Amino acid sequence: MHVASMDFMKRRYGRFMNGRVPASSRYQPTDYEHAANCATHGLWIIPSLVGGSVLYFLSVDQWQAMAAWLYGVGLSGLFVSSTLFHTVTWKITHLRQVEQCFHMCDRMAIYFFIAASYSPWLILRELGPWSCHMRWIIWIMAVIGSTYVFYFHERYKLVELLGYMAMGAVPALVILSMADRAGVHELVLGGVFYIVGVAFFKSDGIVPFAHAIWHVFVAMGAATHYYAIWRHLYSPGI
Repeated sequence: MHVASMDFMKRRYGRFMNGRVPASSRYQPTDYEHAANCATHGLWIIPSLVGGSVLYFLSVDQWQAMAAWLYGVGLSGLFVSSTLFHTVTWKITHLRQVEQCFHMCDRMAIYFFIAASYSPWLILRELGPWSCHMRWIIWIMAVIGSTYVFYFHERYKLVELLGYMAMGAVPALVILSMADRAGVHELVLGGVFYIVGVAFFKSDGIVPFAHAIWHVFVAMGAATHYYAIWRHLYSPGI
């Protein structure tokens, strides 16, 4: 049944999707998929820059300003690095070393984006005795994850995926324990978007435009978390 469904998908969506590749190889998107991969994150670059700037100008003290700066850089850096990597992969594939460098930067940006997404909550909310430690632990985790990417890029894909999931889960144990529960529902919803999106992240060659769909889920998760930060940490009186 599985083979039959795969054959059906290939016949119906063959021009939109290439076949599945071995775990040791990287999937090669079609031109349609390349375009979708670029667009689904490229369209969010300007909104992320504007969103980070809005939080910065809403800041009333140095802590809010620092949190806004960290979050804004992490948010826009994610979409910029992703768009650049997919553009390079699509248009200058003959420069293999350049493509590899952009791919590594794209993977590293994810670690720093996760750390940046938690920073406003860890800096601006009273979360208990562990919050002061998690403020710097999460950045150490981002550095460790990026170092792993630098030395072992694409060698152990499952380990890399588990690293991202651990990076997202460990700080959540502190965040979700906060006494002020305002924003928790948005945080959980954003997390659900990311988790569901992972299924598409691992579905290249099975689902057409799987990676672009993953990008959409990332954008929805990021938008939900941005709203929570803006609404509950920078505009609580609204």
